[in-house]
Amino acid sequence: MKVKVISRVEEEYTRETKSEAIKIHRNLDPQLRPMHRATEYKRALNATKLDKVFAKPFCGAFEGHSDGILSIAKNVQNLKQMASGAADGEIRIWDCPSRKALRILNSHHGAIRGLSFDRTGTKLVSCSDDRSIRIWNVPEAKLGEIGSGETRREEHPASIIAGESAYRDVDCHWGKDMFATAGNCVDLWDMNKDAPASSFEWGCDTVLSVRFNPAEPEIFASCGSDRSIALYDCRTNTPTRKLIMQNKCTKLCWNPMEAFNFTVANEDCNLYSYDMRKLNVSTCVHKDFVSAVLDVDYSPTGREFVAGSYDKSIRLFDFNGGHSRDCYHTKRMQRVFSVKFSMDGTYVFSGSDDFNVRLWKAHASEKVGTLLPREKRKMQYNEALKERFKHMPEIRRIANHKHVPKSIHKSAKLRRTMTDAQTRKKERRVAHAAPGAHKKEFKPMRKERIVEELE
Repeated sequence: MKVKVISRVEEEYTRETKSEAIKIHRNLDPQLRPMHRATEYKRALNATKLDKVFAKPFCGAFEGHSDGILSIAKNVQNLKQMASGAADGEIRIWDCPSRKALRILNSHHGAIRGLSFDRTGTKLVSCSDDRSIRIWNVPEAKLGEIGSGETRREEHPASIIAGESAYRDVDCHWGKDMFATAGNCVDLWDMNKDAPASSFEWGCDTVLSVRFNPAEPEIFASCGSDRSIALYDCRTNTPTRKLIMQNKCTKLCWNPMEAFNFTVANEDCNLYSYDMRKLNVSTCVHKDFVSAVLDVDYSPTGREFVAGSYDKSIRLFDFNGGHSRDCYHTKRMQRVFSVKFSMDGTYVFSGSDDFNVRLWKAHASEKVGTLLPREKRKMQYNEALKERFKHMPEIRRIANHKHVPKSIHKSAKLRRTMTDAQTRKKERRVAHAAPGAHKKEFKPMRKERIVEELE
């Protein structure tokens, strides 16, 4: 009798380590696993539910101010530093990991309307209602100062520039020692001079916000009290383009990864994204707020942004999402005047009228700390599953649910009723118009809120 024996080389089925784990070859043929899709759907549903269970976005508060926080600035060169300005003229430079103030700057006699670190992170420019611009030297934080909890009070800035009117905002150039201020007009300043290098005007009483483009540093934009959005070029002495909207825009922010795109916060409870090459229509309308939007800031990745509103809430949006991805709020938080993304895109800062600067996680259920390799693989697998099944009704309902305060819930319900009534009225006017009468063309919201475009 002849016996055949199957022989295998052990080295081919053993890892190159000291362990004796055996390789397992998987056959991914779907016919061999008929319940594979149902299993992954259940895993995606559980992952979506657990995201809501473990959602704890609030990390802590920076306490010490004695008035409402009107402006926040992040240091582009130092991940751990952040500055905040209050309505009583006090500026504090914070160490983010310890949440302690490193410097307290007392020099302004009015509300701090704008703060901005320069491109090197060693100077801080502030502007105020007291018609002055002050430039401060920002020393590096020392471990001894942080550990002892002692803060240094400074009242002598490196330079003081006296202006003719109150300033509303300031922003530093991303490539040069220059900064721009918003007031009666847009002024462009050199760090080492007391007079503006150039001024830009285009029929606006007050300019509310000014921002330089991170990708194209010579381009900057502003929002005005005449409901305008204006684009400028540092290499010319005149503004280039201007857009008039139905309602006033309060703040503007450029997408750091897409040189042509920017988003504005509007007083009609919405945010509008535009492409500067085609201003006659907005690329996206971001909804969900129930009161005026007061500030907006993009993540360094350019894939999401955060906005703060007069309705005492903070919302995070995808750059192309019409509705918010998440909503943050607390019982004590009042009107949110300023919001900022951290330079690593992991955290969000918010300054509100209750004297506090708050620190939030950009992703509410994200684990803080070092992750093991198997934990990273598990998170990536769950994210892939949620992306694959995000359009399923049950998963979509759970993912889109947001707990909001009762006042916001009632206001949102009322706004929805009013919007539906307006839509029905437009449709009926077109449907029941007299024969031969001129029927008003229906415009989507992306075009309807734009009044005029000037060049």
